[in-house]
Amino acid sequence: MKILVIQQKMIGDVLTTSILFEALRTKYPEAQLDYLINSHTLAVVENNKNIDNFVLFTKAEENSKLGLLKFAKALKQKKYDVIIDVYSKISSNIITLFSGAKTKISYYKHYTTFVYNHNIKRLNKTESKSGLAIVNRLQLLNPLGIETTEAKPKIYLTPEEVANSKQFLKDHAIDFSKPLYMISVLGSGTNKTYPFAFMAKVIDRVAEQTGGQLLFNYIPNQKEQARAIYDLCKPETQKLIFFNVFGKNLREFLAITKHCDALIGNEGGAVNMAKALDIKTFAIFSPWISKDDWSLFEDDKQNVSVHLKDYKPEIYSNTTEKEMKKEALELYQQFSPAFFDEKLNVFLQQTINL
Repeated sequence: MKILVIQQKMIGDVLTTSILFEALRTKYPEAQLDYLINSHTLAVVENNKNIDNFVLFTKAEENSKLGLLKFAKALKQKKYDVIIDVYSKISSNIITLFSGAKTKISYYKHYTTFVYNHNIKRLNKTESKSGLAIVNRLQLLNPLGIETTEAKPKIYLTPEEVANSKQFLKDHAIDFSKPLYMISVLGSGTNKTYPFAFMAKVIDRVAEQTGGQLLFNYIPNQKEQARAIYDLCKPETQKLIFFNVFGKNLREFLAITKHCDALIGNEGGAVNMAKALDIKTFAIFSPWISKDDWSLFEDDKQNVSVHLKDYKPEIYSNTTEKEMKKEALELYQQFSPAFFDEKLNVFLQQTINL
């Protein structure tokens, strides 16, 4: 049997969807299990022992209708028996339609039901600590006789990566006898990034409460934005920030984060990756992102999150988070760090008293 899972999207989505492979491997130990993902997300699922092959979707296919059709026709030659389309957008609809697979599974959308044999309706709530993003993905396995609501993404670092990152931190004067925090200072976009001045106050609080060493998560082309947040921090906080100590690629970031006591900051891929590394997280949600969907494995100890809806539910009384997307920047201005200062303090104490 040959099974293809499709998840063309951001790093956090690709990591979350990778949970399907462990369940598939258990059910079908001899099957060929392949994963179709955007090429830039490969690093987050690299070395996953349950995945046989990665099928990479590049900018060439993404930006060209002709490129997409050629890609879909080439994929047909692989003769997959089962397609599980988690992405469920036009490009993956086309790929699935051309695939020739006998079993085609995706989420229910009235205009794509003709493409798939099994159209799974998403749940709106769950009692599972895994969270809706996990539970809804696992539902896609039900047509294959796999029924479970619990799973956790894993990241597979090599011993060499872990050892090299530890030496890198030592070479840059990181003291492992003191707390070490990774700060997710920037989100994947402006409407997923906590206002700089507010983020600086959060970082000041981390420094004040812990006296710990602080690393910023950013990539080289975000250096100017990260520096702007650094400049807004108090002088005494700046002394604790190792601004130039960062991973130059995703695998380096993962290996460095593995040595941290916690990751704190914008909810998104970095938070999901830290969870997969079993690192404590404190996530600040964008006002338009659904906490019900993405507050994965929340327990107010290991993983904690805050959302404007927690403190001003009346704003959302007649609308959903997603409908607030256009107002994200204005809503962020109402989401003062003072709302969750006590919750952050409790979390920080837990990281100190390990």
